Amino acid sequence: MTQFAVYPSLAGQVVFITGGSSGIGADIVTAFARQGAKVAFTGRNASAAEAVIAAATGVGPTPMFIACDMTDVEQIRTAFAAAKAHFGPVNVLINNAANDDRHQLENVTLDYFDKMVAINLRAGFFAAQCAAADMTAAGKGVIVNLSSVSWKIKGAGYPVYETCKSAAIGMTRALARDLGKQGIRVNTLTPGWVMTEKQLRLWVDAAGEKMLDDSQCLNGRLHGDDIANMALFLAADDSKMITAQEFVVDAGWT
Repeated sequence: MTQFAVYPSLAGQVVFITGGSSGIGADIVTAFARQGAKVAFTGRNASAAEAVIAAATGVGPTPMFIACDMTDVEQIRTAFAAAKAHFGPVNVLINNAANDDRHQLENVTLDYFDKMVAINLRAGFFAAQCAAADMTAAGKGVIVNLSSVSWKIKGAGYPVYETCKSAAIGMTRALARDLGKQGIRVNTLTPGWVMTEKQLRLWVDAAGEKMLDDSQCLNGRLHGDDIANMALFLAADDSKMITAQEFVVDAGWT
């Protein structure tokens, strides 16, 4: 049986994970609970969140689910206030919430563009603003922004999403500079094509499987725990002098 790292510095830390009720986010919630962290996570599907809570509770402290539309900045602020009231100030923020809806350039309306930016970029910025207030008061903290290899590989069929995910790296570097003297580290975690239930249901077909086989250096498929394991390292004191960097977990695709 494969043994994975235990990070003592994560035990008891308050971790806020956006978009944690499904997919990669759900695996990140469970991974931090396994480390003994106190996890608050957002999502819009309460029934899906129940399964995440059950999985996390089986390996660590029971996480807190906060129903939140991450496109609504006031709901983001309310969610952080609820997490703080329940667990205390936030020590770690994982900006995972996203929507990789497929679309073509010619069909993008102003309203659609704004909605995609709201979930894929704006949500992370204002979550960071909320978390930074707690972290500045504490004199330390960690923010991890999730990007995507989609824009690196020049993926077709979702240009607004890719634009936002490339901007996440710029946001990381800007926040790392502005927050570094307050002891706050900010890094980017960039997943490859992760075999979540949503991806398998909607987009992974025979052509996609062949593309992965041809493009990845490593055999096999990425899963949520591969991304979660990197998130743990970036949040732990083991990476205490790492900031403003991007970490790509894509089996060698890019």
